[in-house]
Amino acid sequence: MKTLANTVRKLFRTDMRFRFGLIVLGLLLLFVVLSFFSPYDPRSSYYAPISRPPSLKHIFGTNGRGQDLFWLLTFALKNSLVFGLEVALLSRILAIVIGVIAGYKGGAIIDNVLMLFCDTFVVLPIFPILVFLRLIARSMSFSTLAIVLASFGWPWDARLIRAQVLSLREQKYTLTAVFSGRGILGLIFSEYFPHLLPIILATTINNMLWSLGLEITLSILGLAPLDIPTMGTVTYWAIQQQAMVTGAWWWIFFPILFIVLLFTSLYLLFTSITSFINPRLRNVGAGEVSR
Repeated sequence: MKTLANTVRKLFRTDMRFRFGLIVLGLLLLFVVLSFFSPYDPRSSYYAPISRPPSLKHIFGTNGRGQDLFWLLTFALKNSLVFGLEVALLSRILAIVIGVIAGYKGGAIIDNVLMLFCDTFVVLPIFPILVFLRLIARSMSFSTLAIVLASFGWPWDARLIRAQVLSLREQKYTLTAVFSGRGILGLIFSEYFPHLLPIILATTINNMLWSLGLEITLSILGLAPLDIPTMGTVTYWAIQQQAMVTGAWWWIFFPILFIVLLFTSLYLLFTSITSFINPRLRNVGAGEVSR
């Protein structure tokens, strides 16, 4: 964890992309905190005037369901972030376990079996499968959807982790640790994980981008649970109620604005960490991030 903290500190100090992305994400998290102080239930409707433009009383205006968009978006952003984290963390468990085992056993039968399993999931068409599952399962909660997405979101990252472990396995300290009698778990956690943490962090952010994009897409198509406010479902209701046609621009503007800010911040963090990991991409701006 100390290595990860040092990496974050160094990137914040030297990389403008990382600094900007982290600041924007921090502001979005502060916005999410406001949901705990909301005077309204996020699932309630018609507690405010319908289709009112932004004002001092309703900062982001109200929608066609009589909901205050400011407070509704605090819940929507929170639910989307929680959903993205659920998918990312569950898929990280699969990616780390499979990647580390395959890398440490590189060339053995278990490595070949795991990589075959990995390649099988890589070629599966995720979006048609999700649509099919949603059609046959009429009531699919966001937690169930998160588990389904997590089961498809690990293969590429497992391959990255495997490649790193294969490289680490050839280092002298691995041979020294093995001959000194250190156990495999001790070797992995004490020697390998400090080198794997930047990769895990980068792939976690990238996986969040992927899962949030799918959640928003499925919600806009009406294939996700629509009774829970997320960035996708808020946008869905704005489109269903023809916000742009009726001139209620604020229904669609503010959800899209927060989606753009969220994706931009996560993307900048991902590209910054990826540049730090890959020496060939480490030039950023006028300076250079160095280990």
